[in-house]
Amino acid sequence: MANRIPNCVRVATLALAVAGIATVAQAQSPAPAVGAPAAAAPAAAPTAAPGGRMITQGQAKVTTENLYKCPVQVSNHRASAVGTITATDGTVITMPAQVQYGKGPIAADLYNECTQVMPAKSADVDASKVPVVEIDPDGEVITGYIVADNYFEFYVNGKLVGLDHTPYTPFNSSIVKFKAKKPYTMAFLLVDWDEQLGIGMELFQGNPRHPGDGGVIARFSDGAVTDSSWKAQTYYIAPLNSPDEVVEIGNVHDTTKLGRVHPVAKKPPCADACYAVHYKMPDGWQAAAFDDAKWPRAYEYTDTDVGVTALPAYTRYPELFEGARWIWSSNLVFDNVVIARKTVR
Repeated sequence: MANRIPNCVRVATLALAVAGIATVAQAQSPAPAVGAPAAAAPAAAPTAAPGGRMITQGQAKVTTENLYKCPVQVSNHRASAVGTITATDGTVITMPAQVQYGKGPIAADLYNECTQVMPAKSADVDASKVPVVEIDPDGEVITGYIVADNYFEFYVNGKLVGLDHTPYTPFNSSIVKFKAKKPYTMAFLLVDWDEQLGIGMELFQGNPRHPGDGGVIARFSDGAVTDSSWKAQTYYIAPLNSPDEVVEIGNVHDTTKLGRVHPVAKKPPCADACYAVHYKMPDGWQAAAFDDAKWPRAYEYTDTDVGVTALPAYTRYPELFEGARWIWSSNLVFDNVVIARKTVR
């Protein structure tokens, strides 16, 4: 996530976190202690890729400079670039992810500086004109409120319901509506956008090589919320001093030893020589019939963990997100592309 609050506030919230504190373990685990040993110098990539992983090193080649340009002047607009990078096995990978932006419906705005939709409070939000995407003709109309750091694509039973309006920043929030009957399956593609494509880094507090972080929170009118009952799998992990920092344990792509949240997460010194580990996304991951039984559970995170204690796209509307939790895979910092799924019964 890019810097979205003043440094003094960010430092304060990080201090609280310490005190209390193509993208995961199966139960919650505590963040590693502050003062863990420094990461080792970059190591050579192994010739064989265990666990179906693909390995890249260094930055990707930019193929699209920016997917979206904010039409008005805002304080924190960053370009959402797309590129490609070739893995050690010859696979060409789209960075930060293969997204459908520009190819499907854009989710309606809850809060968006670029479109100047900025209701002052929850009572001022009008979702009556948000278009309804039909999944089941005899279903219930369900309204959802979503905030993602940075980008989401939202599917119900395999059908694309809405794409995030702003791929990177400024940070926005969205409204979706769909007509479905239970049980139905929701699926998110979630991307923590890179500023340094291929190495999972961005500008933060003057450091252009700072590891970013992600997160998504959503609440739906039928009572469904994001929480640890969701499944979450990661498909792009960076920045890494060595690919060996990712350990496959069954379907878990484990990096908990690196630290799961800021400020305890290690900041690798490898810079543009950093590695990334990628996994091929399975076919049909959006569909209700897809089997995610062996996927890890999602992890829950606090507002402080995600750095959204002063984010108006979220904090203005507490009633709309009541009961929901910020979720991601097991590592909020190093996991950059995540698929999250939940079947509502």
